[in-house]
Amino acid sequence: MNADARVAPSLVEAAETRIAAYDWPALTAELDGFGCAVMEKLLSPRECRQLAGLYPQEQHFRSHIHMARHGFGKGEYRYFRYPLPDLIGGLRGALYPRLAEVANRWNERMEIAMRYPSTHAAFLEQCHAAGQVRPTPLLLQYVPGDFNCLHQDLYGDLAFPLQVAILLSEPGEDFTGGEFALTEQRPRMQSRVEVVPLRQGDAVAFAVHNRPVQGTKGNYRVNLRHGVSRLRSGMRHTVGIIFHDAK
Repeated sequence: MNADARVAPSLVEAAETRIAAYDWPALTAELDGFGCAVMEKLLSPRECRQLAGLYPQEQHFRSHIHMARHGFGKGEYRYFRYPLPDLIGGLRGALYPRLAEVANRWNERMEIAMRYPSTHAAFLEQCHAAGQVRPTPLLLQYVPGDFNCLHQDLYGDLAFPLQVAILLSEPGEDFTGGEFALTEQRPRMQSRVEVVPLRQGDAVAFAVHNRPVQGTKGNYRVNLRHGVSRLRSGMRHTVGIIFHDAK
């Protein structure tokens, strides 16, 4: 694995302690039932401010994207470079094993052969062997009128089925509008919308592309996309933790 992608074991262990405190059977049930689950107060207000404060510091990022130029919506975001900030790298490594259990069970139900290794380091080795070497965690910034079109963060042939977004700003104080939304396109049915209320420091884990749903004749796949509604006022920052790297 690329040395720049490594995270100190102590950082992962600290994040693992934080992650282990959640009710994972309940979170897993939410993921199975609705394609998303909220981890309340994953980050403290101080940690949120520190991460949001990185946005203007060029040295932390490998690229800067203006959404309107690409038809993605309106707003901007920056992809982190390796090494990732300690907190993000630690959380990425600690969240992965919990979500890999869900991902492997989903793939089994959908009759997809891919199985994900138990550690994030091992999964990144697979990504890098496939030519996907660019880090994908990102920091997003929205101002009034900005929005993020419904989309899927795939980045290459090898894609982990779940990702995590953490809201760094406080709704009603730092901004209004800007709700996180998830849509499910179901076979021969109308699409379902899930609007996820988040407070500062809350994280939402959600399906990137497909997830299984139990029907009367067995499991079937639904196709998911996520986005953010129009910001009405203020400024909104979010961290996205994507587990696969990009080509």
